[in-house]
Amino acid sequence: MDINGEMIVGRCIVRGREGSLHAVDPALGAEIAPAFGLATLADADTACRLSEQAFDDYRALPLAQRAGFLDTIADRIVDLGAPLIERAHRESRLPLARLEAERGRTVNQLRLFASVVRDGLFLAPTLDQALPQRTPARPDLRLRKIPLGPVAVFGASNFPLAFSVAGGDTASALAAGCPVVVKAHAAHPGTSELVGKALRQAAEECGMPAGVFSMLYDNGHRIGQALVAHPAIKAVGFTGSRRGGLSLAGIAQARREPIPVYAEMSSINPLFLLPGALAADGARLAHGFVESLTLGTGQFCTNPGLVIGLAGKDLDAFRTAAGRALAAKDAGTMLSADIQRAYAGAVARHAGVPGVTVVARGKAEGAGSAAQAALYACDAATYLTTPALEEEIFGPASLVVACNDVGQMLEMARRLEGQLTATVHATPGDQALAARLLPTLERKAGRILFNGFPTSVEVCHAMVHGGPFPATTDGRSTSVGASAIERFLRPVCYQDLPADLLAPELREDNPLGLTRLVDGRLRVAG
Repeated sequence: MDINGEMIVGRCIVRGREGSLHAVDPALGAEIAPAFGLATLADADTACRLSEQAFDDYRALPLAQRAGFLDTIADRIVDLGAPLIERAHRESRLPLARLEAERGRTVNQLRLFASVVRDGLFLAPTLDQALPQRTPARPDLRLRKIPLGPVAVFGASNFPLAFSVAGGDTASALAAGCPVVVKAHAAHPGTSELVGKALRQAAEECGMPAGVFSMLYDNGHRIGQALVAHPAIKAVGFTGSRRGGLSLAGIAQARREPIPVYAEMSSINPLFLLPGALAADGARLAHGFVESLTLGTGQFCTNPGLVIGLAGKDLDAFRTAAGRALAAKDAGTMLSADIQRAYAGAVARHAGVPGVTVVARGKAEGAGSAAQAALYACDAATYLTTPALEEEIFGPASLVVACNDVGQMLEMARRLEGQLTATVHATPGDQALAARLLPTLERKAGRILFNGFPTSVEVCHAMVHGGPFPATTDGRSTSVGASAIERFLRPVCYQDLPADLLAPELREDNPLGLTRLVDGRLRVAG
């Protein structure tokens, strides 16, 4: 499949006319052909209107047909083969093996949501049958969940496949029955075009309505803002900076009809090293921490940006071992020159805070948008009185905080903003302290790990990749895992609806064979 700098508006492959952009190789700083035409506001309006026209037809399709569409998208992405990985590597300089794994995750997400659609549990069919003999009489009441409407999805910079054109937001929205309009990320337009055309091909093969999917290019904020403000759009999926997410949320709330913005924004993912774990295995923990911190040049939303332990020789030994491991790390190429500049500014600000010391820096050599890893340290009193230290650094930098006692460690936990993850390293002897930490961490994070590292996010039914503000704009949701579909659904109750107007999942004979809640009792399919 060729890369021609083209967008997708419904079934049409078009070239934008509002200027152009090039992908840039972040290692070389060199432009990559071809030029990509940028969308006009008219293009955005057309894409949104087509999605609105497609909505009722798409959501009415049989579940099996919707699931087949998701599976076909996965197949067509696999069919792109090596050229997709090679292009993504040129545009991001992420390692080939990492990109191959990310493609696998992207495909697995699509197949997971295909299975979610087929089992139908997401519809939550609930029947409370009429009780005419009761006083007062109860009417016949039936509930199901329906899709919200067209969704605007913003491609993320750090995952050109799994959080981009056919990533988790798109997969879960399509699974819910919502058409999608994607604003492709300007850092990897060629990768986006390949995946976008694969998705368009799948839509044609499966007989989907014309507006079920569109993809637009922009090199700024105008098109994204127009999508969020458009009356046809009913929800937004976004992964990026806190400033970007809050800006979109502000536009969404200022609309005549406010809509939900599910924005994943900011997290420092604290690691709590409890005394027994530090004493028993501090050197291994230090090595695992540095590997997690520097994975992908620290450009994961779950990389551990804060380490908390009790002051003493064991934390000192951990800090020394972590510094030694980090000092041996080569400079890694960041996703873009802008991201590298933001990282450099953030680590300089950390280094300039009174009471913060430099533990170690990684190797400085590196071409293009290279980032030198950095590890800092301070005491808890400094951290608790310096709000700037709570800010996320997007890149391979972290801060080790020494607490005087358990009370101060608990205060550190209470002080945390909302997080995607919180990790506890503990031995059986640490269980009492872990039990004291756990209720606070439950209030602060969407995922709590014990004796692991947070940079691996499994795609499955139980996963939560979300958390209280500012990790996300809505801590009740997740952007990874089967529950991500819930963001794009709402419940509708039908009272005394004639039988021939009921949706199949609510009919008395249950023709879809779904598990349902009937008169308060779970009726399992089969």
